[in-house]
Amino acid sequence: MKLTLKIWRQDGPTAEGRFETYDMPAVVPDMSFLEMIDVLNERLISEESEPIAFDHDCREGICGSCSMMINGIPHGPERGTATCQLHMRKFKDGEHITVEPWRARSFPIIKDLAVDRSPLDRIIEAGGYISAPTGAARDANEILIPKEAADAAMDAAACIGCGACVAACPNGAAQLFTAAKYGHLSLLPQGQPERWTRAIGMVDEMERWFGSCTNFGECETACPKEISIDFIALLNRDYIKAQFKNRRLSGQKS
Repeated sequence: MKLTLKIWRQDGPTAEGRFETYDMPAVVPDMSFLEMIDVLNERLISEESEPIAFDHDCREGICGSCSMMINGIPHGPERGTATCQLHMRKFKDGEHITVEPWRARSFPIIKDLAVDRSPLDRIIEAGGYISAPTGAARDANEILIPKEAADAAMDAAACIGCGACVAACPNGAAQLFTAAKYGHLSLLPQGQPERWTRAIGMVDEMERWFGSCTNFGECETACPKEISIDFIALLNRDYIKAQFKNRRLSGQKS
């Protein structure tokens, strides 16, 4: 396959960015998208040019670090697929492909295609964990959990934290990420002791960094794990309930 790549290059967070064009005359259809960029980087290094910086780790669709816009679509044209799992056979011979970093104010560019996604970590630090004593592994195994709740929790836990939902959202919202991380804990018995403080903590931290959700639904479409926006409804409901519970605890009128 012969392809033409138009890739965003930016030397640093404060540097002026630009697109650079690269011809790829011999792309193997069975390459992944990242393997194709690896080949380009090897060529750039052999030419004593600066290779393209991009994030990657597991290359198995698990870590969520392979975040890039491909022809204006987070992770590329194939739904339910991370960039590292996208194969070049999904493109046509002779096609022009534009590659950019996540375009979101909350994800500042570090270099080229690599962005700072640490605001997602701040949301996890605000409540995406269980710290209340819930017993040992044996105790957890003895708790009966309805299959519907277990299945829903597993669906939410599939989130890999890539940030595609933020990049796809016209508002730069992180509701789907937050809802997934909130939901997979709060649907299980072990997550109940901190359920209401978790809802307030994670939503309040999310609103510090990201825009507001207005139900465009682009997040669900872009998600490589196809997480449902139903989890956003769960998060919103629990956040409202948590506010009323806190009012009662503080002696305020509801």
